[in-house]
Amino acid sequence: MSIFSILDPAVGLAHNAVAGLAHAVPTAAAIVIFTVCVRLLLHPLARAAARGEKSRARLAPQITEIRRRHGRDPERLQQALAELYRKENASPLAGCLPMVLQLPFFSVMYRLFTHPTAAGAPDDLLHHTLFGVPLGSHVTAAHGPQQLLVFLTLYAALAAVAAVSFRRARRTAKTAPTPTPATPHATPHDPTAQVAALAPYLSFGTVLFAALVPLAAGLYLLTTTAWTVTERALLHRATHHPHPSPATTPAATTPAATTPAATTTT
Repeated sequence: MSIFSILDPAVGLAHNAVAGLAHAVPTAAAIVIFTVCVRLLLHPLARAAARGEKSRARLAPQITEIRRRHGRDPERLQQALAELYRKENASPLAGCLPMVLQLPFFSVMYRLFTHPTAAGAPDDLLHHTLFGVPLGSHVTAAHGPQQLLVFLTLYAALAAVAAVSFRRARRTAKTAPTPTPATPHATPHDPTAQVAALAPYLSFGTVLFAALVPLAAGLYLLTTTAWTVTERALLHRATHHPHPSPATTPAATTPAATTPAATTTT
């Protein structure tokens, strides 16, 4: 028995919902509509996750300064961080729980469009076609240039969405504060920084993954990733503000602007 069998009842309900929509619209469109409806239901969780990310970004300069000051004293470091979070009414895990709560929904959707029969649901949805290509078929089973073109068009659309996500991730990484090494012996090229630098490129992994799953799952991936990119752009549109110039910043003309208190203002 697979560990994913716990999701089988939910997969059955999702199958019935998509099948019901398929009576009114083509099955491919039903997959897109159902995915959008699920993402709408999950939107409050996405908003909570975005608030958590903004909170961590707002506190990042202060956390960097605390790590610089108390990097050699782990106990004092933890106390200072706890005091900061308590003062700001924030949490280091803010936004993580909403993201975790979304995972079961994504797992159900993936299981429905890849192995519905393993979950006890019929595979009738995957027998329908999109421009003559069965929704349950893989690119390796494409017959003729017309069917191959359907898959290539899907992958091109996924690549376009991934490119938008990549540009946004790179832009966010450039505007994020640079971490200060906790100790004089720390190297700036630590594994964490290297992983952060490579993270934007993971956006293109969706294209490679889509080549391994049926066309129906590819449609789901395209819909949900496009929704994610658009949703994050809207939720984070107010995150990055232009930095005020020194000429228009009152604090810049006073000696107080060079004090530690001023440099930690967020």
